[in-house]
Amino acid sequence: MRPWGVALEDAERIQWGFAPFVGVGPLRFGMSHEEVVGALAVDHAAVMVPGSWADFHLPTSHGPALRTYYAGVDRLHGIAVDALHGPQVAMDGLRLVGQVPSKLAALFVDYVVSKGLRDDVYFSQEGDPGADELGVVLRAQRAGDILLTRPVLVAREWADRVYDTSEGPIPDEEWRVHA
Repeated sequence: MRPWGVALEDAERIQWGFAPFVGVGPLRFGMSHEEVVGALAVDHAAVMVPGSWADFHLPTSHGPALRTYYAGVDRLHGIAVDALHGPQVAMDGLRLVGQVPSKLAALFVDYVVSKGLRDDVYFSQEGDPGADELGVVLRAQRAGDILLTRPVLVAREWADRVYDTSEGPIPDEEWRVHA
């Protein structure tokens, strides 16, 4: 078992893809919590706050790998991927998890501009880049003495101001995760 605060190497991580507003790996936005549990092939959530969020451990993780957020009638609307223990999530080859925030921010801006979405990169009050048109905010999470990226990926219904920590759709619980 890895010590607390030590991140998995990319080779140790499950590899997933992200399709904006569709889903991440085996998860699809709009799934029920029970469907999420089935898609992840786990017995249950490690921690669950009914109707709000759930944390999941995956076979390769040494801690919580994912936090799923639910809205409406318990439908999946957001997925936060843990910087230390989560799967590696790629969007058109751009690796989003466990990266140095300043390096990934530059690559992310270039990616968004290359998609013709120049005016759609915003920064949260904490300095994290995000894009409404992709439903992504690239948060920073502590890994010992360094910061690594913790992407939060959302359904279209939550995309407006995805980066906004005070008025955006992402639940307050997510903005309090720092380690």
